[in-house]
Amino acid sequence: MGASEYVPVFHTVDVIRAKRDGQRLSDDQIDWLIAAYTDGRVAEEQMAAMAMAVFLNGLDADELNRWTAAMIASGTRLDFSGLSRPTADKHSTGGVGDKITLPLAPLVAACGVAVPQLSGRGLGHTGGTLDKLESIPGWRANLDTGEVLAQLEDVGAVICAAGADLAPADKKLYALRDITSTVESIPLIASSIMSKKIAEGTGALVLDVKVGSGAFMKNRKDAATLAQTMVGLGTAAGVRTTALLTDMETPLGLTAGNAIEVAESIEVLAGGGPADVVELTLALAREMVAGAGVDADPAEALASGRAMDVWRRMIAAQGGDPDAPLPQAHHTEQVTASNDGVLTRLDAYAVGIAAWRLGAGRARKEDTVQAAAGVTWHKRPGDPVRTGETLFSLHTDTPERFASAIAALDGGYEIGQEATTPGSIVLDRITAG
Repeated sequence: MGASEYVPVFHTVDVIRAKRDGQRLSDDQIDWLIAAYTDGRVAEEQMAAMAMAVFLNGLDADELNRWTAAMIASGTRLDFSGLSRPTADKHSTGGVGDKITLPLAPLVAACGVAVPQLSGRGLGHTGGTLDKLESIPGWRANLDTGEVLAQLEDVGAVICAAGADLAPADKKLYALRDITSTVESIPLIASSIMSKKIAEGTGALVLDVKVGSGAFMKNRKDAATLAQTMVGLGTAAGVRTTALLTDMETPLGLTAGNAIEVAESIEVLAGGGPADVVELTLALAREMVAGAGVDADPAEALASGRAMDVWRRMIAAQGGDPDAPLPQAHHTEQVTASNDGVLTRLDAYAVGIAAWRLGAGRARKEDTVQAAAGVTWHKRPGDPVRTGETLFSLHTDTPERFASAIAALDGGYEIGQEATTPGSIVLDRITAG
């Protein structure tokens, strides 16, 4: 913006009133509001009122595009144009046992695509990618921009924390929504996610939008609306964006925690691991590779061991020791089956709450997590079960947590007599237009 350009100034109350009364906000109003809120000229209680007005009355497509652009403009935007390979990124809306980023980033890098994966920490029943990786001795999450660029050029993949200067408006608004009951607004969710992802500067983006008990979106209609909204935002910003709707009724894989999810991810990179984790990793990898315009077969890159090679280099580049033993919990407790039959249901939310109560997650951002805490389940829906067989192993360093974790699992699974056949984990694919 040139020095001579006029920047209109608005009365905050007038802007709030307009959206409260269902009016469309102008581009200038949105630009001013987000900038003024970021630098403290709009008070928290005023932005809380605006968030509720948006929650109740929504934003149309043009408003939402401008709102997202203003949030991006509140900070810096990374530039990967100098890299020797195209870039692609993935974002998951969060689930239980969702360790997919760990095998996915090195797999896509092994296909010739640079993966700048800026990730977060867990809150509540959903785990955080950085929490998982920090269970690897020596590994560090915080890199500066120069380190990110150098690692992308050398290794091809980086998983790290986002810098404070990336969409700072979102950091403020996200915290405010959490305490004002305005979290469940699709325009606010979409702009929060996409402002950060677009600011990351990647050329292609694949969204993993979870649906089910362990997901933020509990029903398929809402998940599809969110996915379509985010794909529209990415496309409007010039990022090649697709979304997969994926099932989160049942937790992913066989583990929910930190170190135990790293171990499971390494199994996948070694050519094994649970079938659902492999299926989803490959599905997202194909989308990312295609979005980046690269002709490569992720299944071949996984089977050949090239993805494992990238994993080891990626961990070492961030100070981690890929050969170091992972932490193990000091205490373990088993939950066993009370009758014969078939496991017909395993509720992702119940498992997530149990892992959180064992110390794998946090209730507040400032809480610490236990690297070795979590839940391992030994049966998945469709598996036969015998009386006395172990269904769950609970891991923690603080055994007084066992009782509340076991209580969380009570009612979170069912043993019946009729076998069920699990369907595909990918429910739908959503593209622009």
